[in-house]
Amino acid sequence: MSYSILIVDDSLPMRSVIKRTLRAAGYGTSELLEAANGQEALELMKNSWVDIVMTDYNMPVMDGLEFIKTIKSNELSKDIPVVVISTEGNASKIKEFMDCGAAGYITKPFTAEVIRDLIVDILGEVSYEEAFDDSDENFDF
Repeated sequence: MSYSILIVDDSLPMRSVIKRTLRAAGYGTSELLEAANGQEALELMKNSWVDIVMTDYNMPVMDGLEFIKTIKSNELSKDIPVVVISTEGNASKIKEFMDCGAAGYITKPFTAEVIRDLIVDILGEVSYEEAFDDSDENFDF
């Protein structure tokens, strides 16, 4: 199953690294959207369906914490899982993100396996049998 993933980070090179890591992890994506800060991400989300958000913490205009609080306070977006990817490794800051509704936290630097495993934990993984039911009982010939 493919998912639409929104990557929010003020660093273009870091967004590229996250995109490459997602591809290397082998997790299916139908669309990879990008934003340089929380405000840009909110604008993108008005017109695009997003299955999961991966956001940095330290960004100009709107940081990751304010972004998560805004998403979680909106009825339409409150159930979208948000993963924080940040160099901020302070336990109290991580707890603050989780208390605000983050679904997971990844500390930079990271590996493709860490990202893949967290996304699978959050979104699940469709087995081949679930994705392709080859019985013909559902078909009208």
